[in-house]
Amino acid sequence: MTPSPGTERARRAGPSLFFAVFGAVGVLIVGVVLSRPDVVAVGLPLALWSAHALNSRGGGGVAVHIDRVADAADTRLKDEIRVESDADMVEVAVVQAERTGRRVFVPGRFTMRASSRPLHSGPLVSVQLTARTIDADAAELGAPQASAAITRTVQPPPHRLPRMPLAPRLTGLHGSHEGVRPGQGGDFRDIHPFAPGDELRRVDWKATARAARRPGELLIRRTNTLSDASAVLVMDTADDLGAVVATWGRTDPARSGVTSLDHARAAARAIATATIGQGDRVAFHTLAHGGRSVRSGGGRRHLARVVAEISASGRAGDDARFRRTPPVPHGSIIYVLSTFFDGAAAEIATRWRASGHRVVAVDTLPELDRGRLSAERRLALQVLLAERQDMMHQLREAGVETLHWSADIDAQLGALTRAGRRPGLQGGRR
Repeated sequence: MTPSPGTERARRAGPSLFFAVFGAVGVLIVGVVLSRPDVVAVGLPLALWSAHALNSRGGGGVAVHIDRVADAADTRLKDEIRVESDADMVEVAVVQAERTGRRVFVPGRFTMRASSRPLHSGPLVSVQLTARTIDADAAELGAPQASAAITRTVQPPPHRLPRMPLAPRLTGLHGSHEGVRPGQGGDFRDIHPFAPGDELRRVDWKATARAARRPGELLIRRTNTLSDASAVLVMDTADDLGAVVATWGRTDPARSGVTSLDHARAAARAIATATIGQGDRVAFHTLAHGGRSVRSGGGRRHLARVVAEISASGRAGDDARFRRTPPVPHGSIIYVLSTFFDGAAAEIATRWRASGHRVVAVDTLPELDRGRLSAERRLALQVLLAERQDMMHQLREAGVETLHWSADIDAQLGALTRAGRRPGLQGGRR
């Protein structure tokens, strides 16, 4: 619930009072000049009403409460707005989903609902409103109260991905992947002499009878452990570029089309869901200073925390060109989600690759609509895209694998997973 302050503020006369006063004075002057008592009588009600309005006291301030309304379909944002005031009428100016503005006049105590369809994922001010009181038949207007708003978090749409590529080294002691250390659950590793700490049920009696060198020597059958991998999602929130290039540089959610942060949030959620679904651990960071972070973990509860932080990640502020380098677990596979325009995210990805991590650069720039561009802006866009293409080429030369979040992402991930199984690319599994 988000209430607005209900304190009484300065009040002023409304336009109707001015018209009534000037109308009464004008009719009185005309009646006196023309010696027409009937004309003077016409202005008498206006004069009496003006005197009553000037002597009346307003009903005080107005309090507005905004409550969320659950939607089973989860396709629209619905909020309940409750207006509480002793005034005759309240004027409410409402902005829905940061794009649609409405002005309504309601009684002093009234309840209404606002419903809007979100166009983008991420944090969204579903309702923002300002109210003022209207008293004495609109003769007295209250000052606008402090703005009240409620911010909702819109989750990106789910997308089911195939089996994800693995980190170069499997460091966990449990999971669903074949590790390189002795343990339980994996394939056959070797035959080894019995040592303190080994379980008797692992004794291979056939191998002991065949290969024991001394009386009393026991041989056990060892297997590889089933390990889990560690994945890190790193989202660059410096830019939020829409598919319509003509909207770059200004906030226009209704005309921008799908944006790069929409793709980044959708990709991050899909990768996190697939990674935890195959028994691995995942962490989430944003590159902005003071940005959101979730430590590495696994399980459904951890996935819910990660998805909540991904959905709440919006565009960074004006200092977004300054990036932070979040800590990552040793031997992780790191997904860097960015448009790769300014080079900061590419530099961090290259640094992680040089440290021995497997790094995947996920390009979140949507398919561009170049309509309604002038010749100068078309030329500037070509130069910008050429520089970005050079940057992606430098990433590949540095050993960073690249993906583009598009309709064929499943095929791209399949190729990436097969490439990770080749000898030499999975250093911890040779």
